[in-house]
Amino acid sequence: MTTKLILLGMLLLACQLAGFCQVDKIDTDRPDQTESAGITPKKWFQFEAGFLRESDRNPHPNQQRFKDIDFEHPTLLTKYGLTKRIDLRLITTYATSRGRENNTIIDRQNGITDIQLGGRINLLKERKIIPKISLIAHYDFASLRTIDKDTIDGANFRFTIQHTISKIMSVGYNLGMEWERFGSAPAYVYTFSPGFNIGENWYAYIEAFGAFQKNEPAENSIDGGFAYYVTDDLKVDISSGFGISKAAPDWYVAAGISFRFKAFK
Repeated sequence: MTTKLILLGMLLLACQLAGFCQVDKIDTDRPDQTESAGITPKKWFQFEAGFLRESDRNPHPNQQRFKDIDFEHPTLLTKYGLTKRIDLRLITTYATSRGRENNTIIDRQNGITDIQLGGRINLLKERKIIPKISLIAHYDFASLRTIDKDTIDGANFRFTIQHTISKIMSVGYNLGMEWERFGSAPAYVYTFSPGFNIGENWYAYIEAFGAFQKNEPAENSIDGGFAYYVTDDLKVDISSGFGISKAAPDWYVAAGISFRFKAFK
């Protein structure tokens, strides 16, 4: 009996020191385009890294010989739980862009394509029919890019909404706006993503997402993917999608890894 009590005490102490017994499984924004409504646990750092290959042929009939092939290697989302309702976010992306004409590379660029700093605040917790709702906002440092650099910065925001249907199924969707540069017409973005828990460690999703902008053709796409929880604090994923409108990229494939750790007691 004494031995069992000692073992139980050691287990509880280990949980308290590591923080493992105080939080649920890691909640990530990848691999789908639908940002999560969940907040990074207080005093935890979380890193979500992804690698992507995307192909996009020029939609104009007389320019079909031109194609862009982009590689993100990697894109990194760094998050820190500031309070129980607020986390901080930093997005950085290093990429390679290749322009092709009739299968011949005519342009190649390497560099930073994205630097965004922002945060997320939880507005409503989920209760019965009331969904979990959070607001995410970023300042986009377009002037710090080395590819597609701009002298005018931009910004974006989106409301993230999440419904738990059952232990197996949940539905997430986002609505928001993006300004590529201040003073330009905003793009209105949307996502809709049913997700499915498969056993204890697997997760799958399907998704529709896109953007609308004044005087520009709409971009609409569909994607899907899988994720596997190696541990409660480590997750790997793979996904792929394709455009269903001419303005959207033709297709992409991506893979990633996400992990977290508690920074302070």
